[in-house]
Amino acid sequence: MPPSSNRETVRELLDADGRTYADEAHIHLRDTPQPLYQLLVLACLLSARISSGIALATSRSLTDSGLRSPRRMADATWQERVDALGRGGYRRYDERTATQLGDGAQLLLDTYGGDLRRLREAAERAEGDEITALRGLLREVPGLGPVGADIFLREVQGVWPEVAPYLDDKTLQGARRRGLPDEPKALARLAGDTDPATFAAALVRAALEKKKG
Repeated sequence: MPPSSNRETVRELLDADGRTYADEAHIHLRDTPQPLYQLLVLACLLSARISSGIALATSRSLTDSGLRSPRRMADATWQERVDALGRGGYRRYDERTATQLGDGAQLLLDTYGGDLRRLREAAERAEGDEITALRGLLREVPGLGPVGADIFLREVQGVWPEVAPYLDDKTLQGARRRGLPDEPKALARLAGDTDPATFAAALVRAALEKKKG
């Protein structure tokens, strides 16, 4: 596809699907502890085999229930977490997820004082590639796993610029479906000044959309 056609495809993609999952979950993402934690919880929810709509509704339900920080999550009872998950429609995995959210919150409190920016700093100090280290540390959070780590990194790159461009296999799948280059650097050039998290989210939606016909 010619470069001009690629740019037009990117514009159409962003016009249709140019919003992050954090935005949909009403998370006002900033490089501060509470919204970063809310994003981490959202990534956990989205990584399960459940619709994104239910995961987003459940993220909003947890927020509405006051479970916005590792401390509040850890201090909540298991039943309070189950109930908040259920109000969001997250019933298939509610009991297991309630346990994982409690355990994950406690891990963050014990290891990073509840502040994911300290996890980021630990990755910076690690030997080797910083992004690989960051992904590995994220995967230590119960319930996150490799899919959840990718979701978190795709969404956080707008406020953690050293992560950008984070274009994983799912985003590249979306690029191929739209006839765009599936090489991260080429894709990043096409995105131009677009927020990298917004671009990544649009590509993910392209990968997940049902084929027509």
